[in-house]
Amino acid sequence: TTRRIVEPKRRAERNKNLAEEAEVGSDASKRCAVLLTDPPWRYEHCEDEDGRAIEKNYPTVPLEELCRWNIDKLVIKDAVLFMWSTSPKLAEAMHLIEAWGFSYRTCATWVKDKIGMGYYFRQRHELLLVATRGKVPTPAPADRPDSVIEAKRGKHSAKPDIVYGIIEGMYPDLPKGELFARKRRPGWLAWGNEV
Repeated sequence: TTRRIVEPKRRAERNKNLAEEAEVGSDASKRCAVLLTDPPWRYEHCEDEDGRAIEKNYPTVPLEELCRWNIDKLVIKDAVLFMWSTSPKLAEAMHLIEAWGFSYRTCATWVKDKIGMGYYFRQRHELLLVATRGKVPTPAPADRPDSVIEAKRGKHSAKPDIVYGIIEGMYPDLPKGELFARKRRPGWLAWGNEV
């Protein structure tokens, strides 16, 4: 019984400390404790059966270059990473998570309303990987969402807006940011060539 009473207090205190650490510095140097990213994966087979190259939609980045990025400019030492990955890029996503100093924890699955392309299976889902580094509390039990996200597909590579709300519900008190953002979200830091 004592543990149940103390645990929420410890989680709240730890989250408060993380939020204060992220807010240090000027607006340009602020960092987050929760980072969402959809890396611009470079595919070996860059054209699908319709002849559309992925690079026509957005510039891609080789894995080796992504691994060299200094992520510490964006996140504090104790942080949570939410990373989108398609099934063919899962091994590379795990490699990138490790290169950025995070440890894989779990994932959610976005189930789309329409089938997509694929070389073995025609894909209708994407994975939202969760990784952590340092000492970040897990979400409170009441703030842990379903691992299946059902949402419509949008334009090429766009992710469902519902995911922002899910992450905000999981970590309501921590500063959030998005790398490779396509638009700004109120209350979130954003880095990307479209914002």
